[in-house]
Amino acid sequence: LQVDLWQPSSTFHIVEGTITDVRVPQNTSQSLLPYLQQANIQYTILISDLQKVIENQTGLRSYRNRRSLSGYNYEVYHSLEEIQDWMHDLNKTHSDLVHMFSVGKSYEGRPLFVLKLGKRSRPYKKAVWMDCGIHAREWIGPAFCQWFVKEALQTYQNDPAMRKMLTQLYFYIMPVFNVDGYHFSWTNDRFWRKTRSKNTRFRCHGVDANRNWKVKWCDEGASFHPCDDTYCGPFPESEPEVKAVAHFLRKHRKQIKAYLSFHAYAQMLLYPYSYKYATIPNFSCVELAAYNAVNALQSAYGIRYRYGPASSTLYVSSGSSMDWAYKNGIPYAFAFELRDTGHFGFLLPETLIKPTCIETMLAVKNITLHLLKKCH
Repeated sequence: LQVDLWQPSSTFHIVEGTITDVRVPQNTSQSLLPYLQQANIQYTILISDLQKVIENQTGLRSYRNRRSLSGYNYEVYHSLEEIQDWMHDLNKTHSDLVHMFSVGKSYEGRPLFVLKLGKRSRPYKKAVWMDCGIHAREWIGPAFCQWFVKEALQTYQNDPAMRKMLTQLYFYIMPVFNVDGYHFSWTNDRFWRKTRSKNTRFRCHGVDANRNWKVKWCDEGASFHPCDDTYCGPFPESEPEVKAVAHFLRKHRKQIKAYLSFHAYAQMLLYPYSYKYATIPNFSCVELAAYNAVNALQSAYGIRYRYGPASSTLYVSSGSSMDWAYKNGIPYAFAFELRDTGHFGFLLPETLIKPTCIETMLAVKNITLHLLKKCH
């Protein structure tokens, strides 16, 4: 039975007692459900007609004018074109705080845009890297990256904390890491995860951009098979997107003090290691930062995030960007798994963009301000 695993991302992680979210083609559910009953596996149908939900979410697009008079709407999901236009606009209208540049090109030739956000107050400043949308179908990620930029620009004048952040730090923000995959998730397959590179032997597209980094590459939690969702690629940094970002981070590793990557879904705040069960050297600092960030997040709507090392909190996975960033000298490396815990899964409704972003914002500000204090 071909099913699409939503949680966890790979069958390696399914043991007795694991709660698993799967997407099943309509014609398969007739044979799967009796099988589950027979095997005495309890199940709940979370979304009975997925197609309908997808159409409700993206079908309104045509007649809803999303560039309303008040400007850009941060409470809807945006296509790649819209996000890139938005970046160009900010670059023009906020040139005092925003500088847009490209770190390279994607497999399909799209520019990999990054926004450099911050006051040009002194020649050398520490920096924070943020990326969203490594996995194409996790649309809440890019929505948050855009929200963060909006908040920074809107509150910079009257919020002392934001002022401090933008004065003392630079933020490198990449709203869509996996541009080809994200575009494909809008045009062809809403649940696409990987990049869009071609594999000649297997006629399967794409590599899991979060298994393609040169840290314990293609070990546990990654697959050698090109058709799998967690395919690690033919070699580390085989994906131009990964290679470009790795190159940029390597070049600025002395400056960049924090790496934040935004994913969905699970409601977790994870830190290294992902590829092994071991304690990082600066555990106490990172753990404290995570504890405080999760409490700040919860203060908004009472949403509880689990936090801890990725390997024991979520599952073991090799070749992840977070582990790579940490191994390359970035002391604070975190991966957020945003809302929810499976009720909507990757189809988080647009009505939940705002609360999700508001609470995540509190966590990110908390981590950033922690960075400016003492503990390294």
